[in-house]
Amino acid sequence: MGSAQPAIRGGTGERHGTRRRGAVVAALMLSMALAALDSTIVSTAVPQIVGDLGGFSVFSWLFSGYLLAVTVSLPVYGKLSDTFGRKPVLVVGSAVFLLGSLLCAAAWNMAALIAFRVVQGLGGGALQGTVQTLAADLYPLQERPKIQSKLSTVWAVSAVAGPGLGGLLAAYADWRWIFLVNLPIGAAALWLVVRHLHEPARELPKTAEEAGGAEKRARARVDWAGALAVFAAGGVLLTALVQGGVAWPWLSAPSLALFAAGLALAGVVMWVERRAAQPIIPGWVWRRRTIAAVNLALGALGLLMVAPSVFLPTYAQSVLGLAPVAAGFVLSVWTLSWPVSAALSQHVYRRIGFRDTALLGIGLATLILFAFPFLPYPGSWWQPTLLMLLLGGALGLFQLPLIVGVQSTVGWSERGTTTASVLFCRQTGQTLGASLFGAVANGVLAARLGGAGDLDSVTRALDAGTAPGATRRAIADAVHAVYLGAACAAALAFLVLLFLAPRRFPVRTE
Repeated sequence: MGSAQPAIRGGTGERHGTRRRGAVVAALMLSMALAALDSTIVSTAVPQIVGDLGGFSVFSWLFSGYLLAVTVSLPVYGKLSDTFGRKPVLVVGSAVFLLGSLLCAAAWNMAALIAFRVVQGLGGGALQGTVQTLAADLYPLQERPKIQSKLSTVWAVSAVAGPGLGGLLAAYADWRWIFLVNLPIGAAALWLVVRHLHEPARELPKTAEEAGGAEKRARARVDWAGALAVFAAGGVLLTALVQGGVAWPWLSAPSLALFAAGLALAGVVMWVERRAAQPIIPGWVWRRRTIAAVNLALGALGLLMVAPSVFLPTYAQSVLGLAPVAAGFVLSVWTLSWPVSAALSQHVYRRIGFRDTALLGIGLATLILFAFPFLPYPGSWWQPTLLMLLLGGALGLFQLPLIVGVQSTVGWSERGTTTASVLFCRQTGQTLGASLFGAVANGVLAARLGGAGDLDSVTRALDAGTAPGATRRAIADAVHAVYLGAACAAALAFLVLLFLAPRRFPVRTE
């Protein structure tokens, strides 16, 4: 395929074309906001949902089902966008997301709501991957940091604002409005894409025939067998990670059976993809040093992000004694420094390169994460807040150069697959981190308290005022251990980039 760039429909002047591109960017930002909001907005509305529909024992699947569907669909959408174009994938994905939102609002019991959240997640996978890919298509290399930093800001603010917005809607309206509010926003984004985005016709790749060396056009094929295998393997393995240590012990029969089935299905994926003419997950994704290194490094980023995003609010409330709103502020400050650092990173990587800029960012992040366990006990609110502000700055310097850099090493026909592989690895890292660090925190608590409960039960006892004073110190130790694990993940990302990534990314000339 050629390296055709999306065109903006209508207008002949540069100023008119810029306005059209601005309309498409607005649609991308709205779509990104929806995908981010719906990963967190349900959390504070769980009491109202359970009170209305029941199903308390399985409500965690409201989050897990959505995230699993997003994660396993990313590689499929990436390949489809390289084959048929970004616009049809984004339009179909948006329609599926809106359909899922409407069905969620109409759910009559918990099982139906979980099933419809999966439908919503299948659309969310298209939003996440295609938005990032289109952003790279629309802007040349010199301008990509601006659009990527805007998308990072939208994602961070939406994800942090999600719980608060969900709580407000559940308390003062009805929990079903959590999903209904998606409809006008998503419809506006969909209309902007349909109206203003136009992708020029692309040539399919040529293949040489053995007889006479003539050339013919290769027919676009969808590797549906590979797509189903990826869905199955990813779904089973991620379910094992999400439910392990929660619904059943790690070494129990259900856990071992899921991991065994997942590994077997992963073998099926490899077998199917090796024989596919146009595989969903091409082998070059892992054979190229740059892409493989970025995938592994951002997988480690997803893992380490679990420490602050999941465990810091508990630390702020249970150890520092902050109210929920103040605890949310401690976490949210990194959404201020992250996009600012990301936007400024272009001035660094233009001088020292993508890899060395990312090394600088993740090196600083490693030191900051290692510093957290040395905070005084019980400490003051400004200490973790300052660390989070610094951590956001370090990670902005790390993530954006890698995404811009890896997207710039491939042409149009490979950019969707490449972007999807990066996002898939980051999402998988978050899933692994939630399971791994949850086990670490519960293990430390059991050791400190003589096996008396896990993190959830202990924090509930603190909220009720029935826990002894030593419990706060035990929670502090548990969160400190999690941050040490996150620092190790950051150090691993540093080593991956240092020894696997090329010092200069092989950027394609545009």
